[in-house]
Amino acid sequence: MLNASIRRSVRRDLGGVWAAGPLPAGGAVLAPNHASWWDGYLLRELAAHAGRPVQVLMDAGQYARFPFLRLVGAVPPSGLRTLVGAARAGAWVVVFPEGRIGPGPLQPLHPGAAWVARTAGVPLVPVAVRVVVRGARWPEAYLRAGAPCEPDGLEGALGAVLGELDAALHAADPERPLPGYTPITAGRREPPDVPLASRLLARLTRGVE
Repeated sequence: MLNASIRRSVRRDLGGVWAAGPLPAGGAVLAPNHASWWDGYLLRELAAHAGRPVQVLMDAGQYARFPFLRLVGAVPPSGLRTLVGAARAGAWVVVFPEGRIGPGPLQPLHPGAAWVARTAGVPLVPVAVRVVVRGARWPEAYLRAGAPCEPDGLEGALGAVLGELDAALHAADPERPLPGYTPITAGRREPPDVPLASRLLARLTRGVE
């Protein structure tokens, strides 16, 4: 029921979710930037699309406020060993190395994601995430996975893949999804409202030079 509620929220409140880049076939640590409230949900959507079980490290305060999220894979900071075991067993483990939401440039990284990957012996995958309002009414979500990196190279790898995503968003037609990105979750789609006065004016002036 909780999984279905999360999925409905994504489909209802976003214009869609798109992804690009190589995804790990087995257990891995995904290390995304943390730019919005949506990020945990979006990584769950990516895992569901790939058919992978997923667990997400949550801030202690948020976990205390929403303990029911443990039912869908949320783990508090005291559960790092649980995440190691999950990654070894083939799950994707999501650890936000910035440690808090920061919508601007990449913030200094904490060592948790690298530690889990090194201890579990699984790939460490940088993932860029952006939720943006472009040429449509509803925000759109984009994720870009980079190639697995060494634990001590995470900051550079994550910064590079985030830069690629930001450059693509800057260059693309805002009326269309980013080229090369695959839709992984359908979102809300409504035609733009046309005010009645505008419709009447268009009708009255149709054919007038």
